[in-house]
Amino acid sequence: MSENKAITGLILAGGQGRRMGGVDKGLQEFRGKRLVDHVYERLAPQVAGIIVNANQNHDAYRTFGVRVISDAIGKFAGPLAGLHAGLCVSRRPYLVSVPCDSPFLPDDLVARLYAGLEDAGAEIAVPKTGQWQQPVFCLVRCGVLDHLTDYLKSGGRKVDAWYATLRLVEVAFDDEVEAFSNINTSDELKTFEAGT
Repeated sequence: MSENKAITGLILAGGQGRRMGGVDKGLQEFRGKRLVDHVYERLAPQVAGIIVNANQNHDAYRTFGVRVISDAIGKFAGPLAGLHAGLCVSRRPYLVSVPCDSPFLPDDLVARLYAGLEDAGAEIAVPKTGQWQQPVFCLVRCGVLDHLTDYLKSGGRKVDAWYATLRLVEVAFDDEVEAFSNINTSDELKTFEAGT
């Protein structure tokens, strides 16, 4: 697909993994590889390049040979701070973000979000499965950087509150509900590992 030349992929791995017992979620083993390896392998063919947002263990994430960046505003300040960090360094007109703990993300995620964004003339596109938005997965035009900077500097951290200030389009992924499963706890890791 041609549009992927204009899109940078951002893997969000900047959290503290509190619900996983304080370990770095992206580096936990899952089906023979790290969680982030599964995410990288699915995302890389869909974009022109990848950045990893991490606030710890940079060397572990550099094994992909990609740029690893920390939050520019605050530390461990949530997914919007990670998105902001990615926007600060991306040189392409679009940025798509995905979390490091979602190893089943759709192979056509970027193409579908891009089509929805362009058709609607929106600033941001997010997947929707049934009634639920999947807000940490998003495609944004990089022109939203200044707006996001102002939001974060004012103390804003809520993803949905920031989204509400933008021209947003929801893209239906009703056939892909399981693809957006993320692994937050050790129990969830064991459950998905077993395939149940």
